[in-house]
Amino acid sequence: MSEQCIDVLIPTCNRAAALAVTLTALASQTARNLRIVVSDQSDGEGAAASAEVRAVLRYLAARGLPVDMRRHLPRRGMAEQRAFLLAQAVAPWCLFLDDDVIIESDLIERLARTMRQQRCGFVGSALHGLSHRHDRRPHQQAIEFWEGRVEPEVVAPGGFAWERHHLHSAANLFHVQTRLGIGREATRAYRVAWIGGCVLFDTAKLRAAGGFDFWRALPPEHCGEDVLAQLRVMARSGGCGIIPSGAYHMELPTTVVARRVDAPKVLL
Repeated sequence: MSEQCIDVLIPTCNRAAALAVTLTALASQTARNLRIVVSDQSDGEGAAASAEVRAVLRYLAARGLPVDMRRHLPRRGMAEQRAFLLAQAVAPWCLFLDDDVIIESDLIERLARTMRQQRCGFVGSALHGLSHRHDRRPHQQAIEFWEGRVEPEVVAPGGFAWERHHLHSAANLFHVQTRLGIGREATRAYRVAWIGGCVLFDTAKLRAAGGFDFWRALPPEHCGEDVLAQLRVMARSGGCGIIPSGAYHMELPTTVVARRVDAPKVLL
C-alpha cells in the first residue's frame, strides 16, 4: 500500500527564525509523502524574505519537499487564517502545525499510524515545554487512556473533562511519559480536552464539523479557534492525543496578545 499523502498546514506571522526551525524538522520526517503549505501574515516582505527561511526552503526542495509559501493578508484573526489553510488542503489528512514547534523525526508517521488504527476525527501531539523540565506538578498529571476504539465525546468549558487540559501545561506530559516509560513503538492514545500546536485531522471530518468557518462570527482579536474546531470534531467523530508526544514548544511570546474573546466560550 502506498503511503498516504498528508498536507502540513502552517500559519505564521512575524516568526521567521522559528518558522525556519519548524520547517527544518519536517525535512527529517520518516513520513515522506508530505505537502507543506505555509500561510504567511508577517509584516513587510514576509517570512520568505528571511535568509534563514530561504535557506531552509532550498534544503527542503532538495530533499523532495517543496514548500508552498502563501502570503495571506489582510489579517482577520487566527480562525480565518486556519480557514484559509484548510481551503488549500487536498489530502485526506491534514496536520495543523504551529510555527514554533519542533517535532521528532517519526512523529508524523506515528500520528498517521494512530489515525489509521482509530479512524477518528483527529490525533494530536501535545507540546512539551522543557523550560519546565524540573517543575514537577503531580496534581496536574492525571491521564485517561483510551482502551479500544476512540469514540465521539462531548467536552465543554467548565465540565469535568475540561480539566484534562492541565496535562498539557508546562512539562507535565513529558514527566508522565518518562515516569511510565512508554516507548515510541508502544504509542498509546489518551483522552483530551484539546491539543494545541500539532494536530492531525481527517480533512473530511474537520470540514463536516464546520472547519473554521465560524471565523465570521468572531472579531479579528480572538483566541481558542483551534480548541473550538477540535471540540466540534470530537463531538462528531472523536479525537485523542498520543503518548509519547514527540512535539516540543519553543516557548516564544505569543503573537495573539488580545485574548478577551475565547472562541469556545463565546460560540459553543
